Amino acid sequence: MVSAKMTKKAVSKKAVAKKTVKKVAKKVAKKTAPKKAVKKVAQKASRPKAPQKSVKRGVTLPPDYKPTNKEEFMSPLMVQYFEQKLKTWREELLSASSSTLLQLQEGNEFEPDIGDRATTETNRSLELRTRERARKLVAKIDSALERVANGSYGYCDETGEPISLSRLEARPIATLSLEAQERHERMEKTHRDN
Repeated sequence: MVSAKMTKKAVSKKAVAKKTVKKVAKKVAKKTAPKKAVKKVAQKASRPKAPQKSVKRGVTLPPDYKPTNKEEFMSPLMVQYFEQKLKTWREELLSASSSTLLQLQEGNEFEPDIGDRATTETNRSLELRTRERARKLVAKIDSALERVANGSYGYCDETGEPISLSRLEARPIATLSLEAQERHERMEKTHRDN
């Protein structure tokens, strides 16, 4: 009698866990663009605009190409290089996300040992947090690709000045120059400390 009740509880817990994983997986899989606050939009409207360049399509990128400071900033080759880098990064994140979803859907086995169950749940939780960060990163990559398309990629949102190539290489989704980012972080720290 006790084992029948235990089995029913285990089956119902497994069903609830399966539904929960599916709900969370759907939430993680959504690719929504970040919503911007009205205040931020108003601030952007008052900032100097980055020079608008038309993106020339049909440029063939040499396989060993690396942008340098000697060439014109955001030349067609340079734009193509960063666009390709962003698209590759996006595809890697999406494929990793897909494999995670498959693993989470397949890994709904009932663990008899409470320690094993706790370990499994902790691993799932960490994986879902990682995927949530990746989802936010994909939204930033999409935003960067939009800036590539409209010709404002590579220019600081605050000052309109070019973002250094070394910064763009390290963080292709950067929207602020190093100096503007440092100012922003100082202001953030000042307001957080108060």
